[in-house]
Amino acid sequence: MTAGTDRLSQLAISPSGFIFDPRSGSTFTVNEPARFILEAIRDGLGLDAIVKTLNDHFAAGAADLRRDTLEFARRLRDSGLLPTDFELV
Repeated sequence: MTAGTDRLSQLAISPSGFIFDPRSGSTFTVNEPARFILEAIRDGLGLDAIVKTLNDHFAAGAADLRRDTLEFARRLRDSGLLPTDFELV
């Protein structure tokens, strides 16, 4: 876990993509790539490592995966699951 991802460490994430946030009581569902990104950020992987692994598992171009990963990280910041100053590098 990296600095700033302690809130992510509190999430219960099932293999099916069902997420439970015990802090707020909220639940939500994510698809497989989003679940991977969420877990990768929580585990401290950087942008290049996330994109490479996604590219190995999903049929999409690296540029699209990079853009989508950054967008998902922005959404996590917007939802309060990552600090507003968190940068995925």
